[in-house]
Amino acid sequence: MTCTVHDLYKYKVAWLRVDTQTILTIETLVITKSERIAITHTEQRIWQLRIKDIRESDKGWYMCQINTDPMKSQMGYLDVVVPPDILDYPTSQDMVVLEGTNVTLTCAATGVPEPTVNWKREGDKSITSVEDSGITSHDGAMLHIYHIQRHNAGSYHCIASNGVPPTVSKRIIVTVNFQPIVRLPTRQYYAELGGRVTLECHSEAQPNSINYWMKGKGEIILQGGTYDSTLEDHVFKVTMRITIRLEKASDYGVYKCVAKNSLGTTEESVRVYRKTSKTKQVENQVIQQSNYLGSTTFLKNYTDNKINEILLTASAASSSCGAHGPFGWLVVGIALVTVKTL
Repeated sequence: MTCTVHDLYKYKVAWLRVDTQTILTIETLVITKSERIAITHTEQRIWQLRIKDIRESDKGWYMCQINTDPMKSQMGYLDVVVPPDILDYPTSQDMVVLEGTNVTLTCAATGVPEPTVNWKREGDKSITSVEDSGITSHDGAMLHIYHIQRHNAGSYHCIASNGVPPTVSKRIIVTVNFQPIVRLPTRQYYAELGGRVTLECHSEAQPNSINYWMKGKGEIILQGGTYDSTLEDHVFKVTMRITIRLEKASDYGVYKCVAKNSLGTTEESVRVYRKTSKTKQVENQVIQQSNYLGSTTFLKNYTDNKINEILLTASAASSSCGAHGPFGWLVVGIALVTVKTL
């Protein structure tokens, strides 16, 4: 702090702390015992009070005084700003909660001026309990999440700022525990005897689940499966695949995908069907149209019932109009064709 004095003559300049009535310096002599206080005198008229390693307690009024009669003085106010800081207590720590409960995150910040607090999630995800709400931040020392769901799990950042650098933040990880859920891409598989089939199943759980396949009502399959486990947003996701050799009829039937953790067990069933060749008879009928309609041949596929219907119709027409009447039909041939379908 600088005090400029003209025409000082025989008088002396002193610096004082107003609020405590403490004399800090007289002339070039430091009176206070604080080693952080110093005085400089330059150009015969400039007196500078220097305070190093400034502290918040140094905030207040300071006076430059000349011992004239009456006394002459000037005062200046020192305002000390303090960068924000986040207190470990009562700021929330990493937590594990049960799905469906209410959760409150707290961020306690100090600084001068008083800092503001803002909450954000990693990856610009929704900050509310409703996903895809578009709200990616929240202002205030407390963040309330009602009926927390598994998609609310992850990292939350408490950010404190007051215009004095640097801005500070703290990362709080919220883990949401829930009973496993199981999803199946398909519930039905078809394969021929002697072939192979690969079953697939997806599960999510927190804490991590034990995953396995079962055959029928309780036979656990110990070998032949592959399990790809990933951790996304503090939720364990597992993809289960198993390849089955269909060597006998008993290899077909119901298989169960099972996921189990400390909160419960979830299972879903798939069925493997035997794929067989079926023979279906399809008849091709050739009908020749005669007389004035012209000589035309048609080829169509019919079922047994349809052929019988045509034969009866043709027989009735032949009896009433003659086989070669003006509007008669002549059935010249029926061919049976065997078609194999898979």
